[in-house]
Amino acid sequence: MRVFRWSAIFACASLCLAAPASAQSVKAGIDAWQRGDYVSAVAIWRPLADAGDADASFNLGQAYRLGRGVLVDLATAQVWLERAAQKDHPDAQTTLGLLLFQNGNQPEGLRWLKISAERGDARAMLVYGTALFNGDSVAQDPVLGYAYVSRAAAQGLEPAKNTVAQMDEIMPLAQRRKGVALAMQKVRTPRSPKPKQAATPTSSQPKPKPAQPAIVTAAGGAWRIQLGAFSQRSSAEALYRKVAASPAVAGRRQFLIPAGSVTRLQIGPYASKSAAAAACSSLAARGQACFPVAAR
Repeated sequence: MRVFRWSAIFACASLCLAAPASAQSVKAGIDAWQRGDYVSAVAIWRPLADAGDADASFNLGQAYRLGRGVLVDLATAQVWLERAAQKDHPDAQTTLGLLLFQNGNQPEGLRWLKISAERGDARAMLVYGTALFNGDSVAQDPVLGYAYVSRAAAQGLEPAKNTVAQMDEIMPLAQRRKGVALAMQKVRTPRSPKPKQAATPTSSQPKPKPAQPAIVTAAGGAWRIQLGAFSQRSSAEALYRKVAASPAVAGRRQFLIPAGSVTRLQIGPYASKSAAAAACSSLAARGQACFPVAAR
């Protein structure tokens, strides 16, 4: 049994910034950021991050990840995010986990996402829970995966609701009941918090609203993309696994179409030919050729 793979959830923390009440200079950077003065924001945060401030480190990592005030540099973003994550900064742990997962280091990404999932972060519970369900870079445990994803859904995370619906179609009722019971147990016995190194934002402090996190579930549509024809079915399946984590493919199924002595790999569905073409353009930027085809 398997749930769809990965996606555009990695835009989930795009604009989230930390501004503790005790660090007004970090807040000054937030104010500059909100004015669109990213260069000044980075200039404010850098010395604070160098001095070990977790919020400033997280914000500086976000600047490098997004390319605001500095050039995009994911390696440098990872360094700053990891410094903040090591100090138990919740948003940094989640964002670092998503960044690592998106860029191919799934085991290390899931290590951080597990920490955030145990803390109750909905985005982390969705990704880590789906990985457990699928057995992606972790030992497969569909019951525990269902527990995490159902908790994320209970928090109102729409993609988690969609994922639970897919799991409901696959899992036996007895396993789903075990998952719900386990989720309730985890809610009653939350992970003991570590001593905080930095205060969390308060509601009185303005903060850019982050983009809605999402693992994109498969939409309806009459179009697919075809990535090639293979003499061995296993080669088609291997290519699907290779591209499944890309946002263009996220949440969509593979279709292995026999055609004489070859197997065609198609992925979909897409809502329109233009949507399929856009997905191919995105994959082309990664060096993978494909073309839209009408589903039959």
